[in-house]
Amino acid sequence: MDSTQTSHQAFASLSPAVQRASTVVFDTLDDFVQRKHRQPDGYSYGITGTPTARGLEHQIAALENGKHCVITPSGQSALMTTVMGFVRGGDHLLISAACYGALKTFGEKWLARMGVEVEFYAPGIGAGIEALIKSNTRMICLESPGTVTMEMPDVPAIAAAARRRGVLTMMDNTWASPLGFRPLDHGIDFSVEAATKLFGGHSDLLMGSISMNDHDQYAVLRETQSILGQQVSPDDCFLVLRGLETLQVRLSAQSATTLLIARWLEQQPLVDRVLFPALESDPGHALWKRDFHGSGCLFSLILKPAPEQAFHGFFDALKRFVIGASWGGVHSLAAYYPAPLQAQRQFPLTDQPVIRLSIGLEEPAALIADLQAGLDAYAEVLYATSRKPG
Repeated sequence: MDSTQTSHQAFASLSPAVQRASTVVFDTLDDFVQRKHRQPDGYSYGITGTPTARGLEHQIAALENGKHCVITPSGQSALMTTVMGFVRGGDHLLISAACYGALKTFGEKWLARMGVEVEFYAPGIGAGIEALIKSNTRMICLESPGTVTMEMPDVPAIAAAARRRGVLTMMDNTWASPLGFRPLDHGIDFSVEAATKLFGGHSDLLMGSISMNDHDQYAVLRETQSILGQQVSPDDCFLVLRGLETLQVRLSAQSATTLLIARWLEQQPLVDRVLFPALESDPGHALWKRDFHGSGCLFSLILKPAPEQAFHGFFDALKRFVIGASWGGVHSLAAYYPAPLQAQRQFPLTDQPVIRLSIGLEEPAALIADLQAGLDAYAEVLYATSRKPG
């Protein structure tokens, strides 16, 4: 068999094709002149994606029970792209005080200087959001549960209030993923995921997604993606497509281990509070139980007050948990949010440091032993300090 015969044989694979392109070519001059009419779904230039990107967008939209999806280079860029697509100078923007920090900074340091009236609201709000809506309110940004401190808003109540007043809503749904909660089913306009985390699942890429049902809004976001240059690598699209194949089994295993560890930590004398809506002791548990399926792999805890040195002891003792931001991969992570950062928050939950844990796929017993070593080191510093005279 010669090479010509081989190249023309049919080929099928379980792996999606990775199609890279900057330039898209056209059959006729008319096609080229009218190229922008191909959007929002078609191909006019590499900035809006190739068939590899479209395949991923279709899969994510299906997971979200939505009709459309736009992917962006990170979860952070997905949040910013959504806001930039619809919010203009003179508009009023409501942002949960527990939203992702970069979104809050974007509001305070960029949008406010562009004439947008930015207001932060209490993270655990529900129907009370309606009292904050003004005649110029354009969008409400929420996250459930809140980043780091895990407050649970009443999402359907917020969405209903926004619909009554003609206000758009955007929700960061990364914690639950569409397997645990589908914002579009509860009246939210835009469901944002940091595909960096659970979708990718292996801590080796950055990506975000925006899912929706309205075609006109989809066209606006596709244009915004293009104008802002929010292009996504087809190679990263391939990695997320592969990650989605194991999302359900990964998240199921990680969620089970997370609940086990959270319950164990709740019983430890040095733990003042576990911030995790899946626990019955959490103030947001009733809302979580009503609306969510599955407990995710991320939660936070507050330890008994101790000197800063005790926290160094805790983290230095960890062997299985690595110290790092982000979460959602197969390796367990621990992150630290110091007391001054908590005190600076609007509507602060605590004035104590917060430790956030992301649970991976390691053996639960090994992770518990690691945390026990951390707590022992923490106790050693705490008790040594308390025994000092004066």
